[in-house]
Amino acid sequence: MVGPAVKPSKKNFQGILDELVDLVDADADGKIAVGDIMARIGRRSYGPLLLVIGLFSISPATVVPGMTWLSAALTLVVALQMALGMRRPWLPRGMTERTISGETIRKGARGFGPTARRIDALLKPNLTFLSAPPFVNLIALICVAAALITVPLGFIPLAPLAPGLAILIFGLGLTFRDGRVLMLGLLGVAAAVAVGWPMLKSIVSRVLLMIG
Repeated sequence: MVGPAVKPSKKNFQGILDELVDLVDADADGKIAVGDIMARIGRRSYGPLLLVIGLFSISPATVVPGMTWLSAALTLVVALQMALGMRRPWLPRGMTERTISGETIRKGARGFGPTARRIDALLKPNLTFLSAPPFVNLIALICVAAALITVPLGFIPLAPLAPGLAILIFGLGLTFRDGRVLMLGLLGVAAAVAVGWPMLKSIVSRVLLMIG
């Protein structure tokens, strides 16, 4: 049973979606740079930023060639910094200048709205030690694995949804400091690795043969 409605704020799922829509509404070009999203969402902590990257990873925007690997690269860079214990996430200029259609962001936010409100009503701090060091560093390394496994999965239609969903779940767990959700994310990564690991080994083997 869904609990009482949660007022949108910058600290919950609906609040993050609202911020993205506000960012789109304030832009006249129709395209939003990753750096602008970073400045609005990622300045506070890693959780909301991973949440947004996860949303992007499972959104229709990834049908555009290269976008799946862009989301994987964003995850990799952010997760490595989190694993190293850096206080604030940073992205290289080449990534921050990439743009996403504002209409895609608006449609995605609108589509996820009902789900976001239900999630906001259900999630709360639980098993919070899992969202703090050293466990959060381990979660960051698992996010790195999810990003790497996305590379071979990108050649299979819909397959990158598994690691993308896992990143989304980790983002939710870190944002709400809900350890139960973080454990659920582990299952998503395990499923992605089970599918993508054989392909990744095959790709590495072929590269090594070409180099040799």
